[in-house]
Amino acid sequence: MIVTLGGVPAALAAKAATTTIPIVFLTGSDPVASGLVSSLSRPDSNLTGTTTLGDEVGQKRLELLHELIPAVTIIALVVNPTTPFADIQSGEIHAAAHALGLQLHILHASTEREIDRVFASLVQLRADALAIAPARSSRCSAARPLGRSRRERSRASACGASAC
Repeated sequence: MIVTLGGVPAALAAKAATTTIPIVFLTGSDPVASGLVSSLSRPDSNLTGTTTLGDEVGQKRLELLHELIPAVTIIALVVNPTTPFADIQSGEIHAAAHALGLQLHILHASTEREIDRVFASLVQLRADALAIAPARSSRCSAARPLGRSRRERSRASACGASAC
């Protein structure tokens, strides 16, 4: 048996390596969307595992931000494009914003220079709030410089402890 603890990348590597040894994974994303399994309801390969609420947490944080500050209508979302499944996550949060009647601007940043550009664009976008997409890795290269050197510039931030 192989037990992967490195999220989707480790589970995909194990999946590519064998079709006979049982593989157990833990991931923060949708195992079907990430290509680990073809169905959640019935196993069809040597992979099985569990998932946390990684995707739903981003949506809930957006809902919580809107609940806490109802006047917020335009939100800038910072996404680290180098994290796995950044596009899927952005799409899910965008759908949540649309359902709440919010305007969402998705901004990509993974370096301090890119974060500087994000802050420069906030005024032009007339953003009422800044949200940081939850990272699926303990090495969130976009959130760390943001939290360390730019915190005072945001008017409102919805950021989970795992992302900062």
